[in-house]
Amino acid sequence: MGLLLLCNGFFMLIAAGVSGAYKDGATLDITLAAIVTMLIGVLSMFATRGHKKEVKRKEGYMIVTFGWLVMSISGTLPYLFSGTIPGVTNAFFETISGYTTTGASILEDIESLPEGILFWRSLTHWIGGMGIIVLAIAILPLLGIGGMQLFAAEAPGPGGDKLHPRITDTAKRLWLIYVGYTAAETLLLKLAGMSFFDAINHSLATLSTGGFSTKNASLAYWNNQPLIQYIVMFFMFLAGSNFVLSYFAFKGKIQRVIKDEEFKYYTAFIVLFTLVAAAVVYFKANVPVSDFHPMVLGYEESSFRHAMFQIISVITTTGFVTADFTSWTPFLTILFFGLFFLGGSAGSTAGGIKVMRHLLIIKNGLLEFKRTLHPNAIIPVRYNNKTVKEHIVYNIIGFFVLYMLLFIIGALVLGFIGLDFQSAIGGAAASLGNVGPALGSLNPISNYNSLPDIGKWWCGFLMLAGRLELFTVLILLTPYFWKST
Repeated sequence: MGLLLLCNGFFMLIAAGVSGAYKDGATLDITLAAIVTMLIGVLSMFATRGHKKEVKRKEGYMIVTFGWLVMSISGTLPYLFSGTIPGVTNAFFETISGYTTTGASILEDIESLPEGILFWRSLTHWIGGMGIIVLAIAILPLLGIGGMQLFAAEAPGPGGDKLHPRITDTAKRLWLIYVGYTAAETLLLKLAGMSFFDAINHSLATLSTGGFSTKNASLAYWNNQPLIQYIVMFFMFLAGSNFVLSYFAFKGKIQRVIKDEEFKYYTAFIVLFTLVAAAVVYFKANVPVSDFHPMVLGYEESSFRHAMFQIISVITTTGFVTADFTSWTPFLTILFFGLFFLGGSAGSTAGGIKVMRHLLIIKNGLLEFKRTLHPNAIIPVRYNNKTVKEHIVYNIIGFFVLYMLLFIIGALVLGFIGLDFQSAIGGAAASLGNVGPALGSLNPISNYNSLPDIGKWWCGFLMLAGRLELFTVLILLTPYFWKST
């Protein structure tokens, strides 16, 4: 925890540097927040310096969950000290939405914020996104979370039984890819016409599949510049794919990427749903051509671009918007609501249930027909031409049941505190899936500020549970976890 606080304080100092460069008046406040955070971190490390460094499975669950909470609590300090987000509830909501890469916001006027605060807001996304990659590929397989054991053999790095060298090696490679993608997108967006400040902020939010923007209109601000939106789409697609595949691609193992079952379906889903959405928008929805440049854009291009952007944004759970997809047609509203549950690839920064889990659940369901006809036959589920162990299948089914149960409970709670049906189910699904924009009063052109305080804390809990693959958080709520063994 102390080390995490030190890292958090270091990133705050970077935000303070940005604030100083732009002379936005928040430099001292952000610097003070950094000093307080780092001081608490140093004191924590000093107080626990004599304790054993051994981390067992129980400690692993606690470190992951409390680590995200500690980061989120300390991350509120720049907002509170600068007064840009008054109130602990609102500051915590914005911060945990940042670290969990949800992108749900309570801010009414984003463009009025100091540059240093905007940069810190984007940094919370980027820090959380990198943490999720390392967590999903290096840590969760060891804890046996939600079928993530499948990646124990896929993560790049040396083999062998030694745990920590492998994790460290994996984390370094993934960190380089993550930083490289961020730098590449920043450069491309700058060349496409964004200011450098907007380019780096949107890159931080894209690679983390977060969705915080520096503009009130999000990516709709650049509706007249399609190249910017296509660049963002490309990097959203990369961020929603398994980062291990990026590693294989850079190593020249393109066949590993092409043959990966999850990647094929992830790509196919995006293509299929984009074509469906584009067709409906073109023939049924009223997309005004007047919003676009008359010399280069037409109705067909804008319909396809909006459809593709929103499909990729929702499937990867990034949450950027170029239009209000809930206003297109009732069919598309239902389609997008269903996509809240799809998610990107496992081992990516995307949230949701993940394509890999859906594939294995469907495969197992279809095999039940064969097992019914041949009860004595042993018919295993296969993934990437390898047999999936039975306990992993059970783990994934358990994850799915818990996910849907928590969604139902989440919607009931939001309904109980006064939200209408669409807002309640949309808010619960978008928070749990780390999507951000939802339905009803929480639609893409609105925000979460209208939620009562208890609703903001509840959505914050759903964001954390969904981001940390359910089991990591929920197991801490079970009485037998705390019993001494």
